[in-house]
Amino acid sequence: MTLILIGYYGEILQIENNLTIVKVVLHMVDVLRKEVSYSFDETVKRVEEACKSEGFGLLLTKGLDSVFKEKLGVEHSRYTFILACAPELAKMALDASKDVGTLFPCSFVVYEDNDKIIVAHTSIMKVAADVGLASERSMASVIEETGKRVRKVWEKI
Repeated sequence: MTLILIGYYGEILQIENNLTIVKVVLHMVDVLRKEVSYSFDETVKRVEEACKSEGFGLLLTKGLDSVFKEKLGVEHSRYTFILACAPELAKMALDASKDVGTLFPCSFVVYEDNDKIIVAHTSIMKVAADVGLASERSMASVIEETGKRVRKVWEKI
């Protein structure tokens, strides 16, 4: 079994009882974040529509703030995640490595922050290569195609 730690020089930190801990170099993972001028609910709808227009199926849209209220009895500023999947991209990623599925699905979040509405997304396909779930070479075409589609979604929000 190999446990991968995020670090810098690709050095092996510890080998014990068939457990190897490895540091890996991280590349630039895309973290997209922007403030929008729409209402919260309109922003969620815009993200959903933009995802669908680029071939991402919507798996779930859920307000985490309502979960906190229901399960914990606490108030929280609005925070909604939109989980989406483009089946052909997911298949390409799984063909590179079955372990990439541990990062699925693609997600976008919409949240309130000091009276501002923010949308954010992190590139899970680049993360997969960075943490060693698949090689960069095997993920290159998936990263490229996913990046193109996400940029189109981003432009529509």
